[in-house]
Amino acid sequence: MIPIRDQIRTRRVPVVNYLLITINIIIFVFEWLAGATTENTALLSQLAFTPATFLAAPGNPGNLASIFTSMFMHAGWLHLAGNMLYLWIFGDNVEDRLGHVPYLLFYLAGGVIAALTHAFINPTSLLPTVGASGAIAAVLGAYLVFYPHSRVQTFIPIGFFMTLRALPASILLAFWFILQLFNGVLSLGMTQDVGGTAFWAHIGGFVIGVIVALTVGKGRKNDQYEPQW
Repeated sequence: MIPIRDQIRTRRVPVVNYLLITINIIIFVFEWLAGATTENTALLSQLAFTPATFLAAPGNPGNLASIFTSMFMHAGWLHLAGNMLYLWIFGDNVEDRLGHVPYLLFYLAGGVIAALTHAFINPTSLLPTVGASGAIAAVLGAYLVFYPHSRVQTFIPIGFFMTLRALPASILLAFWFILQLFNGVLSLGMTQDVGGTAFWAHIGGFVIGVIVALTVGKGRKNDQYEPQW
């Protein structure tokens, strides 16, 4: 399923979300120019997050930095496009709810938790990991809590064709999480991550996003939001 837009209007310009998308695109262009999108390059090894390397020396400044640098790197154009599409659709509303600076801190913290989850589930993995997926998964988890009744225009494959439907966010995001959990469980015990995808990073990010959103929402009246359609 491919979401294309949601129905929730923001009350303020999501400057942080725009900035995050812009930074991700700019860094990918530099990656591409430097050849770091191909496997086993020196730049990729230095800036990507590698679980076994990190856990061998978690206090090493380079290893700590790799948690953050890997968040802004992507393995290819499709990897970048998919992540930025989800961030574009769901991130603006989460920023609207949390505020600019709290949203930035939340996004980065979600990426950190996602990377650590991936490392602890795959402690011997020497496969370099890149991508904003873990941080974006935290955004998806928060969106599910904040706007469960929002509807999301989504392309759904039916055989060889695609149909456009407005799905409740609760169904779309729950399906996404169940898919990550299913693949994550399948990957347990394997010597390599399934298809090179860090499913447990997605799971860890999503769960922390839900927890933070539930905590923020405690004792606070739900924001009213106006649908666009």
